[in-house]
Amino acid sequence: MRRRDFLRISSAAIGAMALREVGFAGQHKRIDATWYRRYRRYVKLPGSEIAYVECGRGPAAVFLHGYPLNGFQWRGALERLQGHRRCIALDVLGMGYTRTSAGQAISPAAQAGMLAMFLDTLSIDAVDLVANDSGGLVAQMFLAEHPRRVRTLLLTNCDVDTNSPVQFVPFIEAARKGLFVDDFILPQLQDKALARSPKGMGGLAYTYPEGLTDETIETYFRPLVETPLKKAQVNKYAASMGTNSLVGIREALRRWEGPARMVWGLKDELFGVGWAEWLDRTLPGSRGVRRIPGANLFFPEEMPDLIAEEAAQLWLQQTPRVGGFPA
Repeated sequence: MRRRDFLRISSAAIGAMALREVGFAGQHKRIDATWYRRYRRYVKLPGSEIAYVECGRGPAAVFLHGYPLNGFQWRGALERLQGHRRCIALDVLGMGYTRTSAGQAISPAAQAGMLAMFLDTLSIDAVDLVANDSGGLVAQMFLAEHPRRVRTLLLTNCDVDTNSPVQFVPFIEAARKGLFVDDFILPQLQDKALARSPKGMGGLAYTYPEGLTDETIETYFRPLVETPLKKAQVNKYAASMGTNSLVGIREALRRWEGPARMVWGLKDELFGVGWAEWLDRTLPGSRGVRRIPGANLFFPEEMPDLIAEEAAQLWLQQTPRVGGFPA
C-alpha cells in the first residue's frame, strides 16, 4: 500500500481521536471584538509594528487572514483551539491594526519575510500554519522559503499556482488607480446593509452574509480608512497581488513532505475546488481535501467548529520531522 493511500485510510480513525481529545465544545472563553481590543499587542519590526493577539500555550499555531480582513477573522478558531496550541492571529503589513511605515514594501513576498521576522522576535522556531484567501498565498510563500519552520499546513480557499491573480482583477485595477478603498470599502463602512448585500463583501464572500454584524464590519473596515497612508497601503497590497508569485515555488511545494490538509468551500467562485485537488497532488504529505458544500470564501470565520476539528486532526498527524525534513 502506498504511503499516501495509507494516510488517507487512517484519517477517519485519527479524526475520531482528535474529536475525543480536542474537547472544545462549551469549554472555551469567549473571544469577541472587546477581547481583541483589550489583548491586542504589537511586535516592532523594521518598518512596521505588527498587531497580533495570542492565547493558549504549547507549540505555536499561526492563523493568516484574507484580504481585506484582519486577524479577527480567526476569533472562533482561537476560542476552540487555545487549549491545544499557542494560537496567534496577526494583521499582515498594511492591513488591520498593523502600523506600517510609508517606505515599507507590501507584497506577498514582503508578508512572508515579515512573518519570519515576527516569529524570530517571539523566539518561535516552527509553527502550524492555518490560512485563508490571500493568507494562503502568504503561507505557501513562507513554506517555500522556510520549509523547516512549518510543522503542518491547513489551507482553505486561496490562491494556488496559476490561479493567482483570480477574478479579483477588477478590484486590483481599482487598487492600482488608488480607488479600491474609497470605491469599495468606505461605502460599506458607511452603509452596513450594503456590506451584507450581494454587492458588498458579505454577498460576495460569506456563506451567511446576514450574519455579518455591524461590529464585525467596523472591526475590519474602520482601520483601513483612518488615514490617507493606510488607504494607500491597502490599495498597494491589492495591486501587488496582480503579479503571480506562486508558479515559481512549485518545486518547493513538491519537496515539502509535512502534513497538509485542504478544506474548501464549494460556493466560492474565485478559488474552485480543482485547485485544492492540485495541492493534494502536489504536496507529498497531503491528507486530502475536505469539500464543504455551499460554503463561500470566508467560511472559516463562519464555521469555526469545522476549522477546529480539521486543525486538531491534522496536528495529531505530526511526525518527528520538522517542515517535512528529518529533525
